[in-house]
Formats: sequence, C-alpha cells, structure tokens
Amino acid sequence: MTPLFRKFLGLNWLLFANIIALAIFGIFAIYSACWMREQSDLATKWREQVYWMLLGLVFFFAASLVDYRWIRYLGIPFYLGALGLVAYTTFFGPVINETRAWLDLGFIRLQPSQLAIAGGIIVLALTLSTMHRLHPIFRNPFVRLVVSGLITAVPFLFVLKQGDFGSAIVWVPVFGAMVLIGNIPIRYLVVIVLTVTMFLPFAYFFGLKDYQKKRITTQIEMLQGKKVNILAEAYSAYNNLLAIGSGGWGGKGFKNPETVNHKGFISPDTAINDFIFPVLAEIWGFRGSLLMLGGFLLLLMQCLYVAFYSRDLMGRLLVVGVVALLFAHIYQNVGMNLLIMPITGIPLPLISYGGTFSVVILFLLGLVQSVWVHRIDPEAAKPKPQLRIEHLD
Repeated sequence: MTPLFRKFLGLNWLLFANIIALAIFGIFAIYSACWMREQSDLATKWREQVYWMLLGLVFFFAASLVDYRWIRYLGIPFYLGALGLVAYTTFFGPVINETRAWLDLGFIRLQPSQLAIAGGIIVLALTLSTMHRLHPIFRNPFVRLVVSGLITAVPFLFVLKQGDFGSAIVWVPVFGAMVLIGNIPIRYLVVIVLTVTMFLPFAYFFGLKDYQKKRITTQIEMLQGKKVNILAEAYSAYNNLLAIGSGGWGGKGFKNPETVNHKGFISPDTAINDFIFPVLAEIWGFRGSLLMLGGFLLLLMQCLYVAFYSRDLMGRLLVVGVVALLFAHIYQNVGMNLLIMPITGIPLPLISYGGTFSVVILFLLGLVQSVWVHRIDPEAAKPKPQLRIEHLD
C-alpha cells in the first residue's frame, strides 16, 4: 500500500460526508431560488455551482493529502499575492453593488478578499506557532501580537475601503480566535477588546458609508417597532423576515408559485447567495432550516475534534482559524436575515452561490483534513532503540 493511498484511506470520512451533504443541500437551495428565472442566466446558476464545487474538491483533496507543514511554505507568497490583488481591486476594480470587491478576468470574476483571508489564516498560524524560534525578541507575546495584528489589519483595511463590510468583519473573529489559541495572554486580549469598543463610535461616524449606517439604524428601528420605509431602506429586511415567517414549520413546498421569492420580492441577484437563507426557510420551513443549521453545527464540532488531535500548535491554529471563519459567516448570514445583525453582503458557506468563496472554503476544509491525516508525527511514531543489558556470568 502506497503512502498516498494510506493517507487517502485515513481521511476523516464523516467530516467529508458532512461537507458533501451541505454542498448538495446548497446546490438544491440555489436551484430552488432561481429555477423560475427562465428569462435570464440566473436559471443555470445552480449548474455553475456544481462545477465550482467539483473544482473545489480538487483543491480539497490536494490540501488533504499534502502535509500542512509543507503548505506553510506557500503561505507567505500566497498571502502577499492575494494582498496585491486586493490592493489593485480596491483602486482599479469595477464597482459592483456599491463595492470594489471583484476582479473581472473576462471569463470569471475573482474575489481577492477571499483569497486573502485563506492566506491570512496560514500566515497567522505560521507566525504564532514558529516566530518565537527566530529570535529571542519574538518570545515576547506583545511583539507577536503586534506582528499578527499587522498581518490582519492590512487586508482588513483594504477590504473595508472597498465597501465590503461583510468580508472585512470576518477578520475580527478569525484574529481573535487564533491569538487566543496562540499563547497570547488574556490580559492583552482584554485590552484590545476594550480599545476597539472605545473606538467603535468613531468607526461608525467616520469609517462607514451613508448606506452602511442606514442599514444599522434601520435594523435598530425595526427592532424597536418604529415605522420604517419598506419600499426603500427596509425593503430587504422586511421581505426576508416575511419569507422566513411565512414558511412556518414545514414550509410552503418546492416550486410553490406563492412564495415571496417567486413573486420577486427578494432580489434575484442576492436570492442565490446573500439571501439564500430566507429562500430555503420559506420553502422548507423551520424544519429544513434546523436541519441545515444542525449540519453546520456537526461540521464545526468535527473540526474542533480534529483540532484536539493536532500534532502541533500550527495544525491547531489552522483548524481554529477555519472554524472561526465558518462560524462568522454562518452567524452573520443567518443573523442578518433574522434581524439579529445588520445586513451585509456575506455568503453562507457551502450553501450560497459563489465561485471564489466555494473553492476557498473547500481548500480550507482540506487543510483541516490534512491536520487529521497527519496528526501523528512521523518522528514520534518511529520505534525507539531499546537498551540491551547483557549479564556477565
């Protein structure tokens, strides 16, 4: 049996089955959201998602079967390359939905911010796990925290400048979770949280654009029961809640022409990605939504299980970074449709339509698999020589 085939058999197949089940559920959800758009190319988006998932599985298995210790050498070039694309897109990218978050290559649209966060997770794991070996000064936790903060802050500010608040905000839980596991004392993290909280009003008034501020104030007003303009700034929030609530326990059923989405009250362009949750909640109801969220819960718990069995700190940091990224996307996407969070453009992992995001998520889950496959250190697994004691007669 070859070592590569042995690795293949050693994959966490329960984790893989969970990923495939969510991906199939997502393709069916996209089809449910766009099958009625026969007059546009949206009707075939579910088929494109199948191709993206197949491409993502190639990266998934490649990352799974290669030792993540080797992948770390590609982390810095990958991060710097993605950062360069993010910077270029920030100033020269086309404006789509009031953001400069896309790089138009003609045949596809690439979202560099998704590449940047994948590279950022690898570089943060490398920094927090090995930097202290380079020089005694890096043993100081404050120095490692500053370096990690710079690695996070540069792409965060670029993406925020693009106007893509949803993709920018996910850097916060990723950074927080990784420095917490990366042996940074709690007192430093408490100071960071208090400092950020102190500057939140300044970020709101001077960092956000007018339409972003309006989304936050609209959400607060709706929670307070105040009157809002459901034909303007509250249009998406109101119709999303209407779709979720009208689904009830069992939903309205597949291909029901009486759904809010079928009647066009949910934007067709966002019904397949950012607003995919109201679509599936209306069709399959609370029962189907609970099934999907249960699948996500199982996925996150399996990833944390892999983290406990990691052979070193770097593997543990990689898994924690991926878990934080997945949780941030799930919480923000579902929360903004339930009026728990402000509405931002952020997809639901493995469910929403999206080429770059789907491939990146499968690649990162492949790194989680790599941590599981290579959880046993080859050096530690080698038999140690036994000391033989000979008795002289």
